Amino acid sequence: MSENVASEKVKVRTGIRYRKKRLADHYDAIVVGSGIGGLTTAALLSLLGKKVCVLEQHYTAGGYTHAYEREGYEWDVGVHYIGEVHKPSTMKRMFDVLSQSRLKWAAMDPVYDRIIIADKEYDFVAGRENFINSLSEQFPEERANIERYVALIREMSSQTPKFFAGQAMPKWMTAIYNNVRPWLVRKEFFQSTREVLEGLTTNQELISVLTGQWGDYGQPPRDAAFLMHALIAKHYLAGGAYPVGGASEMARSIIPTIQQSGGEVFTYAEVEEVLVKDNKAYGVKMAKGDEIHAEVVISNIGIHKTLGKLYPEASRKQHNITATLNHKALNHSSSSYCLYAGFKGDAKELELDTTNLWIYPNGDHEGNIDAFREGKHRDFPLLYMSFPSSKDPQWSERFPGKSTVEIVTIANFEDYQPWEGTYWRQRGEDYEARKENLSQQLLEKLFERKPQLRDALDYYELGTPLSTQFYQHNNAGEIYGVDHWVDRFKQPCLHPQTDVKNLYMTGSDVMTAGVGGALMGGVMCTMRVLGLRKGGEVMKLFKNYVEPS
Repeated sequence: MSENVASEKVKVRTGIRYRKKRLADHYDAIVVGSGIGGLTTAALLSLLGKKVCVLEQHYTAGGYTHAYEREGYEWDVGVHYIGEVHKPSTMKRMFDVLSQSRLKWAAMDPVYDRIIIADKEYDFVAGRENFINSLSEQFPEERANIERYVALIREMSSQTPKFFAGQAMPKWMTAIYNNVRPWLVRKEFFQSTREVLEGLTTNQELISVLTGQWGDYGQPPRDAAFLMHALIAKHYLAGGAYPVGGASEMARSIIPTIQQSGGEVFTYAEVEEVLVKDNKAYGVKMAKGDEIHAEVVISNIGIHKTLGKLYPEASRKQHNITATLNHKALNHSSSSYCLYAGFKGDAKELELDTTNLWIYPNGDHEGNIDAFREGKHRDFPLLYMSFPSSKDPQWSERFPGKSTVEIVTIANFEDYQPWEGTYWRQRGEDYEARKENLSQQLLEKLFERKPQLRDALDYYELGTPLSTQFYQHNNAGEIYGVDHWVDRFKQPCLHPQTDVKNLYMTGSDVMTAGVGGALMGGVMCTMRVLGLRKGGEVMKLFKNYVEPS
């Protein structure tokens, strides 16, 4: 999100502003960071009778699920679409429990993603048979392989609980379990996306199409674990959906669940470090010097910030944090640009639907991203276009006669190192000129696809990697935590239980990228916090939930 929103009164804010006098006398748990992983853990603990204090350094809760409003428009910053929630499913049931059925979903059009490679277009159509039939029309000789692919990603999804079962166990037990894990799941869990797909087909064009959603996790097929790809592809196989009322409804609907046991979600609440004595966490120290104590501290800010910032210096030395974080499997994921654009006219007038566009110059995903990293690219290696105002059925009630578009692409954080440490509106003419040049390039790409939008353009602003770094406090403007190499899933440090007693991690780094991955990270963390004997209470919440009549 652009830094420009800092001075704007944002109507979509969630949470309440931190004040020491607003704190309760006692909390059972403190959660640092209010992304979906943190909100999930806090809500589940609250449903089990725990009083939880959630601390968010941003001006609004929700992490990448928040939204912002400017110049009479609203944009999401990360929730572009979500799968499996617009129909009966485990994912929907989990969100129903977390929000106590306050959160509602609107299904997108049947064509949820359109993969555009050079001058060819390929539609991903909701429903297993529809997906197979649509692609088979363009790849008739590959129908059997497409069917094998769909069967594989569905089986991978069904075996994923076995793969991640160790995340709910004590660390010592996880080490034992993970040693036998290769005998419990398919070999593809330990292979790259390209390795698996080239074992299914020799058709490189088809492989390029099937991996056309790689922007959802930030790595091309050569680099990404097939596990990550399979989970994303299966997640959307039945289509996509969007929160009714916009992305901010996710935090807004979950916060009351946290409050029902006396907890609260505070914003403008930056944590300086975890309080540790005898290698046992007992609270946090705020940036302003306040101390808040609790039996358990849970971090939702990723492994690099948890170990590198929240750990006090003595703990960093004791547990050799530098060596841990320097492991090549824990490198930061991609940074990005996002252009937020507002247009005069509603979806009908502007002929906008809900289909996401994935645009590539050609099918060589690896070659394109490598050239981009080396500064040799002539075109964007990836463009993702989303139309959030078309996805929310309540949009026209809130913003009549207006529409929004978001355009996302990959960025190199290194390109912005000359401006690190500078502040909004103080970065100089070169920075602003760079942003404007990129904005115009992205707008032209949009107008190539949607020429009717050119004369309707009303407002735009560009978020750069420095915007992400500023608002999310990420080290390198990364948007998906740590990258999803095969070796990432072998790292014992990516576990809810840290080496400091009573300090835990939740969110996507302990599972996978995406809202679904972060949510499951929250579930596994909650089970680990409760321990082996009581962890099953979490599953009972989902199993026994009855939707209010």
